[in-house]
Amino acid sequence: MTEGHDGPYPAPIETAPRRVPAEWIDYNGHMNVGYYSIAMDQALDRMFDAHLGLGAAYTERTRHGPYVLQMHMHYLGEILEGESFTARFTLLDHDAKRLHILGELVVDGTVRALSEQLIMGVDLETRRSAPYPDWAQARFARMLADHAHAPRPPQIGRPLGIRR
Repeated sequence: MTEGHDGPYPAPIETAPRRVPAEWIDYNGHMNVGYYSIAMDQALDRMFDAHLGLGAAYTERTRHGPYVLQMHMHYLGEILEGESFTARFTLLDHDAKRLHILGELVVDGTVRALSEQLIMGVDLETRRSAPYPDWAQARFARMLADHAHAPRPPQIGRPLGIRR
């Protein structure tokens, strides 16, 4: 086994605060769209490591790592230079190979962006999907149970398109 823990898991799991660096600001005076994804990805890596034990050290040791198969980002408000934000994560579903995760970027208690991600475990030698080990699947089950009653934003599962 590795780092992380077997629960209980807060619902949602919140990461440590970060400040928006000047280089993440675009010509509109707010955080560039690409940096929302970077902020979410870096925070998710920290959550995988600290809570699930599936971060970089696990991947290096086992040659099994998480791949994002699909992500939908909803931009609900601006994030400005120097603002402090946290990321929050809720496990929505899982199976032996995949995790369905809600991520939120939060400033002063207000969700400014949310992402819905489908993540799959991949054997880095074969570059094919592979199930997570039993101990990790037990952690997923515990986290899902701990997150079962967490609020689900209306954006979850919403298709991309122009509504008419």
